[in-house]
Amino acid sequence: MKIIPLLGNSQKLDGGAMFGNAPKALWQRWARADELNRIDLSCRSLLIEYESKLILLEAGIGAFFDPAAKERYGVVESEHVLLSSMQQHGISHEDIDAVILSHLHFDHAGGLFTPWQENVGPALLFPKATFYVGKEQWQRACNPHRRDRGSYIPQLQTLLQDSNRLVLIERNDEPPFAALLSFLWSDGHTPGLMMTCINTEEGPLVYASDLIPGSAWVNLSITMGYDRYPEMLIEEKTNLIEELYNDNGMIAFAHDPHMAVGKIVKNDMGKFAVEPIALS
Repeated sequence: MKIIPLLGNSQKLDGGAMFGNAPKALWQRWARADELNRIDLSCRSLLIEYESKLILLEAGIGAFFDPAAKERYGVVESEHVLLSSMQQHGISHEDIDAVILSHLHFDHAGGLFTPWQENVGPALLFPKATFYVGKEQWQRACNPHRRDRGSYIPQLQTLLQDSNRLVLIERNDEPPFAALLSFLWSDGHTPGLMMTCINTEEGPLVYASDLIPGSAWVNLSITMGYDRYPEMLIEEKTNLIEELYNDNGMIAFAHDPHMAVGKIVKNDMGKFAVEPIALS
């Protein structure tokens, strides 16, 4: 098995929105804001090479937005960076066997689309991949609440369903590649968030998605303004971090611009922290 973090397109989003009710005097210790109060964020995927299979966790935001939406959502690059990152490892999107999506917000699933072209509709990349999505999150994406309707891409649900390669996962289902991975579930950020836990020789590695989007959010009380149920999220996050600490576990971060993977530790004050590590 080999695990490769892959950068996708980066974003600049409002720091206040990303840190919820934490004051700027606190969160600016972890992230520097620009003149528009935006902070730098990555969209990072994980590529797993396992028994001749190529498994991709997440697809990032991609480059599907038209120029106006690209500016509105702070997408930095115009090209589809994830595709370039894969090419650096000699891999094409056409080689991917499975794509596992924690949820269907556009910054985690938009990379499934071809880059934007004027007067051309979006099309799916990854022509041979099976797409795995949690059933509850799928239902949410098809019938979103007014509060998070803008986080979903209506065309995506249609294209995924029409591909005949969509598999909806329920919480008690046996996961694909069961000898390698399992799924953990969360509802605080969005109902039915499906996190992937990879069994490695060093310990469990959890792609925590938006439950813990970056190293700053390892602080137990920090949530995002985008979270649907912040108090629930804090409880879910606390349970996960405590389990990972006890199991010598690691977190892969979707949105941290500097740290791809970190190991859970405790600092001198006994609080949870994270140390960057390189995957072997």
